[in-house]
Amino acid sequence: MTIVLLTALGVGGATIIGALIGFIFKNLTHKFSDIVLSFAAGVMLAAAVLGLILPSLEYGGDWGLLITVIGIFVGAVSLTLIDKLVPHLHKLMGGENEEQHAKANLNKVLLFVLAIGIHNLPEGIAAGVGFGSGNTTQALIIAGGIALQNIPEGMVIIGPMLSAGVSKTKTFVCAMITGLVEVVGTLIGYFAVSVATVILPFALAFAGGTMLYVISDEMIPETHAHGSERGATFSLLIGFCLMLVMDILLG
Repeated sequence: MTIVLLTALGVGGATIIGALIGFIFKNLTHKFSDIVLSFAAGVMLAAAVLGLILPSLEYGGDWGLLITVIGIFVGAVSLTLIDKLVPHLHKLMGGENEEQHAKANLNKVLLFVLAIGIHNLPEGIAAGVGFGSGNTTQALIIAGGIALQNIPEGMVIIGPMLSAGVSKTKTFVCAMITGLVEVVGTLIGYFAVSVATVILPFALAFAGGTMLYVISDEMIPETHAHGSERGATFSLLIGFCLMLVMDILLG
């Protein structure tokens, strides 16, 4: 339980670390974001398949394939519904300069922050569910990939809010709250599969589906929005291969 709690704090704390970096290096946000997000996407892609979806097939027994496929789509559809209600990142910012967007509409910036918080909940659940498989190494790698994503996500909160006239203190508090949502999600995911192990195959597939959705619908479009598609692609491949090597070596 201790390692789960520390992991939850680490995953949520990554957003806060990103926010602190955002205060210091506002002009480097996109360059740093593209590299880290792409690398994290590669790690998360491998982690979703190797650490969540394949174990779901294994634990599902005779019904493993059906449970896994259904779980993946339920996870993806759930995030689709959330996305309809509260669009995320590139969809809210519309590809425009964040600072210009924020100056024009403070409410949209606050919605942007709210969207990050809402989307962090299922990501946290995915991190927590990973521990349900009993493979701590895989669970930590899954959580690490999500934490890597949270760093640039915390960074991009800062510029728009400061430009909209929000104080530094309130801006930091907002970033911290989005991180705490992830902590709560991680604990929910862990306790859910601990209390009812029968749902483990479905929960693993559900978490895998949410991660695949986040990678395809949010992370990749965001990293390809600033003219660095090739670098982002190779960064993703590096993250994926690193995860693959670690999975084989750490077994």
